[in-house]
Amino acid sequence: MDAITRDATQKMEKSLEALKNQFGKLRTGRASLNLLDDIRVDYYGQMVPLNQVATLGIPEPRLITIAPWEASIIPAIEKAIDKANIGLNPVSDGKLIRLPIPALSEERRKDLVKSLKGHGEDARVSVRHARRDAMDLVKKQEKDSALTEDDAKKAGTIIQKLTDDFIAKIDAMVQTKEKEIMQV
Repeated sequence: MDAITRDATQKMEKSLEALKNQFGKLRTGRASLNLLDDIRVDYYGQMVPLNQVATLGIPEPRLITIAPWEASIIPAIEKAIDKANIGLNPVSDGKLIRLPIPALSEERRKDLVKSLKGHGEDARVSVRHARRDAMDLVKKQEKDSALTEDDAKKAGTIIQKLTDDFIAKIDAMVQTKEKEIMQV
Protein backbone atom coordinates (compact mmCIF):
# COMPACT_ATOMS: atom_id res chain seq x y z
CA MET A 1 0.00 0.00 0.00
CA ASP A 2 2.85 2.41 0.81
CA ALA A 3 4.44 1.69 -2.56
CA ILE A 4 1.22 2.61 -4.34
CA THR A 5 0.81 5.93 -2.52
CA ARG A 6 4.52 6.72 -2.95
CA ASP A 7 4.26 6.07 -6.69
CA ALA A 8 1.11 8.19 -6.97
CA THR A 9 2.80 11.01 -5.04
CA GLN A 10 5.80 10.94 -7.37
CA LYS A 11 3.59 11.11 -10.45
CA MET A 12 1.61 14.00 -8.98
CA GLU A 13 4.81 15.86 -8.06
CA LYS A 14 6.03 15.43 -11.65
CA SER A 15 2.80 17.01 -12.86
CA LEU A 16 3.38 19.94 -10.51
CA GLU A 17 6.99 20.34 -11.71
CA ALA A 18 5.88 20.25 -15.35
CA LEU A 19 3.35 22.99 -14.58
CA LYS A 20 6.04 25.11 -12.90
CA ASN A 21 8.23 24.73 -15.99
CA GLN A 22 5.34 25.74 -18.26
CA PHE A 23 4.62 28.79 -16.10
CA GLY A 24 8.27 29.81 -16.16
CA LYS A 25 8.16 29.99 -19.94
CA LEU A 26 5.13 32.29 -20.05
CA ARG A 27 6.09 35.88 -20.71
CA THR A 28 4.59 38.06 -18.01
CA GLY A 29 5.97 41.47 -18.96
CA ARG A 30 8.95 41.04 -16.64
CA ALA A 31 12.34 39.68 -17.62
CA SER A 32 12.95 36.04 -16.75
CA LEU A 33 15.79 33.82 -17.88
CA ASN A 34 13.33 30.92 -18.05
CA LEU A 35 12.17 32.39 -21.37
CA LEU A 36 15.52 31.34 -22.86
CA ASP A 37 15.69 27.80 -21.42
CA ASP A 38 14.67 26.00 -24.61
CA ILE A 39 16.79 28.06 -27.00
CA ARG A 40 19.58 26.10 -28.67
CA VAL A 41 22.39 27.76 -30.63
CA ASP A 42 24.37 26.27 -33.51
CA TYR A 43 27.90 26.31 -32.08
CA TYR A 44 30.48 24.73 -34.39
CA GLY A 45 27.93 22.28 -35.77
CA GLN A 46 26.47 21.35 -32.35
CA MET A 47 23.14 22.55 -31.02
CA VAL A 48 23.92 23.71 -27.48
CA PRO A 49 21.81 25.55 -24.88
CA LEU A 50 22.17 29.33 -24.99
CA ASN A 51 23.48 29.48 -21.41
CA GLN A 52 26.48 27.32 -22.44
CA VAL A 53 27.77 29.84 -24.98
CA ALA A 54 26.94 33.12 -23.26
CA THR A 55 26.43 34.83 -19.94
CA LEU A 56 22.80 35.73 -19.36
CA GLY A 57 21.70 38.58 -17.13
CA ILE A 58 18.78 40.77 -16.10
CA PRO A 59 20.12 44.29 -15.42
CA GLU A 60 16.60 45.82 -15.45
CA PRO A 61 13.11 44.40 -14.89
CA ARG A 62 12.29 44.63 -18.61
CA LEU A 63 15.64 43.73 -20.16
CA ILE A 64 17.62 40.53 -20.64
CA THR A 65 21.25 40.76 -21.70
CA ILE A 66 23.21 38.04 -23.46
CA ALA A 67 27.01 38.37 -23.44
CA PRO A 68 28.41 35.72 -25.82
CA TRP A 69 31.79 34.30 -24.95
CA GLU A 70 32.79 34.63 -28.61
CA ALA A 71 31.66 37.60 -30.70
CA SER A 72 31.53 35.37 -33.79
CA ILE A 73 28.42 33.54 -32.56
CA ILE A 74 26.25 36.66 -32.15
CA PRO A 75 24.47 36.07 -35.50
CA ALA A 76 23.80 32.43 -34.55
CA ILE A 77 22.33 33.52 -31.20
CA GLU A 78 20.10 36.13 -32.87
CA LYS A 79 18.94 33.53 -35.39
CA ALA A 80 18.16 31.03 -32.62
CA ILE A 81 16.13 33.63 -30.68
CA ASP A 82 14.14 34.53 -33.80
CA LYS A 83 13.60 30.86 -34.60
CA ALA A 84 12.40 30.15 -31.02
CA ASN A 85 9.43 32.44 -31.65
CA ILE A 86 9.27 33.78 -28.08
CA GLY A 87 8.08 37.21 -29.20
CA LEU A 88 11.30 39.08 -28.42
CA ASN A 89 13.52 40.97 -30.86
CA PRO A 90 17.26 40.82 -30.18
CA VAL A 91 19.25 44.06 -30.45
CA SER A 92 22.99 43.66 -30.87
CA ASP A 93 25.85 46.14 -30.58
CA GLY A 94 28.56 43.69 -31.66
CA LYS A 95 29.50 42.60 -28.14
CA LEU A 96 26.21 42.33 -26.26
CA ILE A 97 22.71 41.25 -27.25
CA ARG A 98 19.83 42.98 -25.54
CA LEU A 99 16.32 41.53 -25.38
CA PRO A 100 13.88 44.28 -24.36
CA ILE A 101 10.68 42.86 -22.87
CA PRO A 102 7.73 44.90 -24.19
CA ALA A 103 4.76 45.64 -21.98
CA LEU A 104 1.84 43.28 -22.53
CA SER A 105 -1.40 44.55 -24.03
CA GLU A 106 -4.69 43.76 -22.28
CA GLU A 107 -5.65 41.35 -25.07
CA ARG A 108 -2.31 39.53 -24.83
CA ARG A 109 -2.71 39.28 -21.04
CA LYS A 110 -6.12 37.63 -21.48
CA ASP A 111 -4.67 35.19 -24.03
CA LEU A 112 -1.87 34.32 -21.60
CA VAL A 113 -4.39 33.73 -18.80
CA LYS A 114 -6.39 31.45 -21.10
CA SER A 115 -3.21 29.52 -21.93
CA LEU A 116 -2.28 29.46 -18.25
CA LYS A 117 -5.63 27.94 -17.31
CA GLY A 118 -5.21 25.35 -20.05
CA HIS A 119 -1.84 24.32 -18.60
CA GLY A 120 -3.44 24.16 -15.15
CA GLU A 121 -6.20 21.89 -16.43
CA ASP A 122 -3.62 19.63 -18.11
CA ALA A 123 -1.82 19.31 -14.77
CA ARG A 124 -5.09 18.51 -12.96
CA VAL A 125 -5.88 15.82 -15.55
CA SER A 126 -2.40 14.36 -15.07
CA VAL A 127 -2.95 14.25 -11.29
CA ARG A 128 -6.30 12.54 -11.80
CA HIS A 129 -4.65 9.96 -14.06
CA ALA A 130 -2.15 9.22 -11.30
CA ARG A 131 -5.08 8.79 -8.89
CA ARG A 132 -6.88 6.46 -11.29
CA ASP A 133 -3.75 4.34 -11.78
CA ALA A 134 -3.23 4.08 -8.02
CA MET A 135 -6.88 3.21 -7.39
CA ASP A 136 -6.72 0.52 -10.10
CA LEU A 137 -3.69 -1.00 -8.37
CA VAL A 138 -5.50 -0.96 -5.02
CA LYS A 139 -8.56 -2.65 -6.54
CA LYS A 140 -6.35 -5.25 -8.24
CA GLN A 141 -4.55 -6.03 -4.97
CA GLU A 142 -7.87 -6.25 -3.14
CA LYS A 143 -9.18 -8.63 -5.80
CA ASP A 144 -6.00 -10.74 -5.51
CA SER A 145 -6.48 -10.80 -1.72
CA ALA A 146 -3.20 -8.92 -1.14
CA LEU A 147 -5.20 -6.17 0.63
CA THR A 148 -8.19 -6.46 2.91
CA GLU A 149 -11.34 -4.50 2.14
CA ASP A 150 -10.64 -2.10 5.04
CA ASP A 151 -7.06 -1.51 3.86
CA ALA A 152 -8.29 -0.90 0.33
CA LYS A 153 -10.79 1.71 1.57
CA LYS A 154 -8.08 3.30 3.72
CA ALA A 155 -5.72 3.42 0.71
CA GLY A 156 -8.48 4.93 -1.42
CA THR A 157 -9.05 7.64 1.17
CA ILE A 158 -5.32 8.43 1.35
CA ILE A 159 -5.01 8.56 -2.45
CA GLN A 160 -8.06 10.84 -2.72
CA LYS A 161 -6.63 13.19 -0.07
CA LEU A 162 -3.33 13.28 -1.98
CA THR A 163 -5.20 14.12 -5.16
CA ASP A 164 -7.18 16.88 -3.47
CA ASP A 165 -3.97 18.37 -1.99
CA PHE A 166 -2.19 18.42 -5.35
CA ILE A 167 -5.18 19.89 -7.17
CA ALA A 168 -5.38 22.62 -4.51
CA LYS A 169 -1.65 23.37 -5.08
CA ILE A 170 -2.22 23.55 -8.84
CA ASP A 171 -5.20 25.88 -8.39
CA ALA A 172 -3.15 28.13 -6.09
CA MET A 173 -0.30 28.24 -8.62
CA VAL A 174 -2.69 29.13 -11.45
CA GLN A 175 -4.31 31.86 -9.36
CA THR A 176 -0.95 33.36 -8.35
CA LYS A 177 0.36 33.35 -11.92
CA GLU A 178 -2.90 34.85 -13.20
CA LYS A 179 -2.57 37.76 -10.75
CA GLU A 180 1.04 38.23 -11.85
CA ILE A 181 0.06 38.34 -15.53
CA MET A 182 -2.92 40.67 -15.06
CA GLN A 183 -0.89 43.10 -12.95
CA VAL A 184 -0.09 46.19 -15.04
